[in-house]
Amino acid sequence: MALSNSVRDGVRDREIALEQEHLDRVYRRLEEKLDEAEFVLNDAAKRVQVGTPGALAERDAQVFRAGIHLNRLNSEFEDFLFGRVDLLAGQDAERGPDGALTSTEPAGDAVGPDGRAAVAETLHIGRLGVLDADYAPLVIDWRAPAAAPFYRATPKEPGRVVRRRVIRSRGRRVLGVEDDLLRPELRVTLDGEELSVVGDGALMAALGRARGHTMRDIVSSIQAEQDVVIRAPAGGVTEVTGGPGTGKTAVALHRAAYLLYQDRRRYAGGILVVSPTPLLVAYTEGVLPSLGEEGQVAIRAVGSLVDGLAADTYDEPAVARVKGSLRMVKVLRNAARGVLEGPAPGAGGGAEALRVVAFGRTLRLDAAELADVRRAALSGTAPVNLLRPRARRLLLDALWAKLGRERALTDPELARQERAAFDEDVTTEPEFLDFLAAWWPPLTPLAVLAALAQERRLARWARRVLSPGEVRLVARSLRRLTGGARAGAPGTLSVHDVALLDELRVLLGPPPVTTVRRIDPLDQLTGLDEVTTFADRHLGGRRDYREREAERTEYAHVIVDEAQDLTPMQWRMVGRRGTQATWTVVGDPAQSSWTDPQEAARARDEALRSRSRRRFTLTTNYRNPAEIADLARRVLALAAPGTPFPAAVRTTGAHPRFAAATEESLGGAVRAEVTRLLAEVDGTVGVVVAMDRREQAATWLDGLGERAVALGSLEAKGLEYDATVVVAPSGIAAESAAGMRVLYVALTRATQRLSVLSTPADDPDADGVPALLR
Repeated sequence: MALSNSVRDGVRDREIALEQEHLDRVYRRLEEKLDEAEFVLNDAAKRVQVGTPGALAERDAQVFRAGIHLNRLNSEFEDFLFGRVDLLAGQDAERGPDGALTSTEPAGDAVGPDGRAAVAETLHIGRLGVLDADYAPLVIDWRAPAAAPFYRATPKEPGRVVRRRVIRSRGRRVLGVEDDLLRPELRVTLDGEELSVVGDGALMAALGRARGHTMRDIVSSIQAEQDVVIRAPAGGVTEVTGGPGTGKTAVALHRAAYLLYQDRRRYAGGILVVSPTPLLVAYTEGVLPSLGEEGQVAIRAVGSLVDGLAADTYDEPAVARVKGSLRMVKVLRNAARGVLEGPAPGAGGGAEALRVVAFGRTLRLDAAELADVRRAALSGTAPVNLLRPRARRLLLDALWAKLGRERALTDPELARQERAAFDEDVTTEPEFLDFLAAWWPPLTPLAVLAALAQERRLARWARRVLSPGEVRLVARSLRRLTGGARAGAPGTLSVHDVALLDELRVLLGPPPVTTVRRIDPLDQLTGLDEVTTFADRHLGGRRDYREREAERTEYAHVIVDEAQDLTPMQWRMVGRRGTQATWTVVGDPAQSSWTDPQEAARARDEALRSRSRRRFTLTTNYRNPAEIADLARRVLALAAPGTPFPAAVRTTGAHPRFAAATEESLGGAVRAEVTRLLAEVDGTVGVVVAMDRREQAATWLDGLGERAVALGSLEAKGLEYDATVVVAPSGIAAESAAGMRVLYVALTRATQRLSVLSTPADDPDADGVPALLR
């Protein structure tokens, strides 16, 4: 018999009250732990007058543990406690370190012959593990083995789980619960009463929530196939593919938190998450703090991987194809050495002859002789800046040969002493030092890249590598750098320029710098060498610590999100940050905006080297309702024939809406459509246009508020909105050879509503449907 509304409401209120009671108990325990952590931290911080390495190490360890614990306890998260599983009796009574039973399968007598069973254990799942004063689990950390059944149990393979509950809360107040009954054929009791079931399904409730401008974690709604990826072994390379809406990005971020939980010491070297755009970084950067992990995970856009640079502009597709190609490696290698042959960047011009006075004689090297010396110096394999001492030595050799004293001295010791005196005499001459500074100046990646803007020089360095047309395109795109380079700062960099600068950083090597050793005050008291501990950084050196983190170029684990969009040159850049790392690579070839996937695959394999690989495919689309997914599937058949489309799990009854406008009326039509959608959905509305319409589209939305946002087609990757307006789809498709795949991405951003607005160039029919989508 169906329950009446009043009965259902009574059951819901009772279950919410029970969860509120447990949550109150959890927060009382957290307050006790918070007091304990603050006491330990303050006590350790007082121990500053210590004079032995052992005492310093003890203080450091104590402050580190207390500081990390305090940071986690102080974090205010919505949904601190978000899940619960009710379990049958297990096959054994062994308990793990979190206090929960370790058995995953029910005992043979857990279910009676009449189908009756009793709940033997209830576990609450949350962001952090919490034990009561008797070490019984109040909350199981979502990453702990005991929490796995919350994510992996299904009606087909329920294991010990009879009921899975998602708890929705805000702050310290429980707002609602949603249950999934995984063993509906059983009559289950809890504390002698029949087990209650509340709601219409936790997953559907989570999917129906409105979107904001930042990603929420999915910790309360992780599905079984996603959980398998999150908890996969860390070694080697974990490759994850999946279509739009399968949760690839969220899975990657949750995997970072899981790896830190499993082996924090191993990943103390840091985890790098590489995102394709700054928009996706901004969208995702709140996920890891909400999971209790920050500080050891760096989320960087591809255009921000080089310290001090933050590029967010895009080259036109023809230029991007050249800059992203592996052919640029040879061009840059030639430029790194060839730039010394002409006017030296930043040195005020080259030097055509060297004239010095030594041992009372005037010695001179002409242009041809200097060219021979330079060629000899550049025959070394070291980076160009590191070859400068070699060049200096070869110059001295050439000048010594001009002096002609080598044959006049028969005593080797006298010859050695005279040569040493000669070298000292020459290298203290201002003329020699000034010449060397102009003839072989310290080179910076930015200065060399700016030199590529000179078409004649680029043509020489790119001979038999780039076509004349490609040389003109690249040189023209780099001319915007020249003014910035002369000022010692970058001009307008594109995302693709950053990978070129990183390549040059390796080819050039570090320029010579003067370092000043930092003196620890304890040195004077104890006679110890400089000791820098976590306690010092925590108590007084946070700025230095952040600076070191910003300059980090090697990580213990690298996660590449939207990996299909990385160019070959970008793969080389990312690969340098994980030469000793384990990897997680997440992407979907059908969404690739790069025009030569085979070349990118070769560069990816080079970056990943011979590491072992495990592969996973996510098959369920949790983002798009079936009505939107059907349209996207038709585009996928054109963009990447034969590629399977992930199955949508829900329908809304709202089919994509089509309309047409003239170019003159396009702005008003977009504005009207966005206004209509803002009234229909509670969350955000995204307007996706071709890249060359970005600035124009932003003006169409003036005054509509923060819920509406305009973005270029290449910026839409990984983002999602309650509603999306795709403008002039044929313009997006025509942007590059990968345009149909980019359009496919644009059509799969919406969680509830999709509108397609055509222009005459789209050849719409009477219903506004563009030719591409008919």
